[in-house]
Amino acid sequence: MKVALSKKALSNYDNLSETLKKTADKQFNFLLKNLNHPSLHAKKYDEAREIWQARLTRDWRFYFRISGDAYEIVTIVQHPK
Repeated sequence: MKVALSKKALSNYDNLSETLKKTADKQFNFLLKNLNHPSLHAKKYDEAREIWQARLTRDWRFYFRISGDAYEIVTIVQHPK
């Protein structure tokens, strides 16, 4: 498996602070190793569109699809409270 960022997700990533970028990289590595890693809290978000949600931090989420041998990161957003 590999991680691929969509254009939107890449733009989101570029706008993150350096600290959040490091956290995102760490979480993407956990995703590659184990979709069920406890810090990800990964879950199916939109069944119809096959979109999953996982945590970067308590306040940030990333949304992704599983497509062939890749986790396609769709977007990275601040979690609404």
